[in-house]
Amino acid sequence: MRSWRNWVLVSALLAPAATHAEDCGGAAPCRVQDGSYRIEMPSTGLPKGALVFFHGYKSSAELQMQHRALVEVTHAHGLAFVAVDGLNGTWSHPNAPAQDRDERRFVGHVLDDLETRFGFSAANLLVGGFSQGASMAWYTLCQQGNRVAGAVTFSGVFWNPLPAPQDCVAAIPPLVHVHGTADQTFPLTGRAIGTRFHQGDMAKSIALLRERAQCGREEPRSTMIGGIPCTVTPDCSRGKIALCLHDGGHEIHPEHLDAALRELGF
Repeated sequence: MRSWRNWVLVSALLAPAATHAEDCGGAAPCRVQDGSYRIEMPSTGLPKGALVFFHGYKSSAELQMQHRALVEVTHAHGLAFVAVDGLNGTWSHPNAPAQDRDERRFVGHVLDDLETRFGFSAANLLVGGFSQGASMAWYTLCQQGNRVAGAVTFSGVFWNPLPAPQDCVAAIPPLVHVHGTADQTFPLTGRAIGTRFHQGDMAKSIALLRERAQCGREEPRSTMIGGIPCTVTPDCSRGKIALCLHDGGHEIHPEHLDAALRELGF
């Protein structure tokens, strides 16, 4: 905790315009308009960036911070781990069953606060998420992709009806998406949630981002990322878009996060 507080003091000196009546970090949530997030800095050295991570359904920022393996992998890459808090364990992204908050506006407040309070910006912010939290990361890429440097997502994409490519910002950043072929919670083709809602198709979601990212004519190449076979489109406007499929189910593994962060250059 001492090293984190030292970093905050240095950050305050570097960014004197950022004034906050409330300190936050560790067990203390950072409160912004519409909600809050939690942040934990690496224990050694100044962070070179941050991973903004959206939790899965029925979880929370507090519970996400207890998934220590993911936090520690993130720290090993010199990144702060940021756990964003949903409302009542869920998210109100487009076409979700819950519509309790303007998530685009809320995420904008989080990104603003990370810049003014800690100095993180579009050059060193990544977004990520698991399951419905991955869907949140996808909508963040679509709506505010110009504000982040890349993304790593697990077991979740857009929901039906998918956005049109032109509905997304043109500046789609690099992405590594990991999904299990045996996933029954968020299958590759999505599934119905009740009678009115339906998760989106993974292949169509990837194709949409690749189109919007102006990926060129070069054929996608096959490679291994973290021991998983992946298809990588290398010549997109801001960098590669990688799809990695393993034979497991609805899951996230720290070693896959580690490999994805390395693939993104962090």
